[in-house]
Amino acid sequence: MLKDYLRLHFIVLLWGFTAILGKLLAPTPAVELVFWRTLLASSGLGLLLAARGLGWRLPWREALKLLGVGTLVAAHWITFFLAARLSSVSVCLAGLATLALWTSLLEPLLLWRRVRAYEVALGLGAMLGLYLISQAELSQLTGLLVAVGSAGLSALFSVLNSQLVKRHAPVRLTFYEMAGACLSIALFLPFYGRYFTQGAGVQLALHGYGWLWMALLAGVCTVYAFSSSVELMKRLSAFVVNLTINLEPVYGIVLAQLLYWLRVPGFGQERMSGGFYLGTVIILVSVLIHPVIEQWNRRRARRAQALDAVV
Repeated sequence: MLKDYLRLHFIVLLWGFTAILGKLLAPTPAVELVFWRTLLASSGLGLLLAARGLGWRLPWREALKLLGVGTLVAAHWITFFLAARLSSVSVCLAGLATLALWTSLLEPLLLWRRVRAYEVALGLGAMLGLYLISQAELSQLTGLLVAVGSAGLSALFSVLNSQLVKRHAPVRLTFYEMAGACLSIALFLPFYGRYFTQGAGVQLALHGYGWLWMALLAGVCTVYAFSSSVELMKRLSAFVVNLTINLEPVYGIVLAQLLYWLRVPGFGQERMSGGFYLGTVIILVSVLIHPVIEQWNRRRARRAQALDAVV
């Protein structure tokens, strides 16, 4: 179990790096960036399936489910990179820290389990933190709201994947979802180019080190990280995975500061007001206290069962 948690933290570290890669790939708009990411990732996963001799055929109903979840993944990534460009890395990742809150609300709805009062209370605490951040960084409010919406999409496909991974191999599941994400963007590109680019059209060209950053984004932060996180859901719940992902802001902000100290172009010092840091701490405390309460509830349940057995 410890090995799984360490592996999960490494994956979260890689995801903290995706916001930085989004900044480095800034000349490429968010939609085109995610198109390349999913195209390269699905191609790499297809080759991996062939190399391992794993079949890729599925019943058409299951294939449609996985392709549909891939559309949610595409929407999450597009809004995530858009948020990183509408605000700073810190504000973007702070909004993403609502992931566990979203999961606590969506799991009861989708998995038909009882709503837990303490999760609602922790969710309200996270909302208070968001309020403090939005008041402190009003100029970046749009980016924060887009990041919160992106976290909701991420929570939705994570809850769905926690059930789908019980029926499908992680690599095959990830291949179909990346293919679904790529296909949905490809179908959207003509409409996007005509109505959402202010006449600039679709911009698929990558410049300078763009191909290197894209290769890292697709290979390491997508093929490895995404498929590994899905595989871990066989042993860890969606809430535990998403709870750990709340450390992504910490990892991302530290990495952004490191690049600033190394004088990497495009990265300024992430100086925020006191309200921003107070709000971020409240969000992290609100979600990280959850496993403590869960452990206490399990112990209380075991004690109750022991007393019933004695009686």
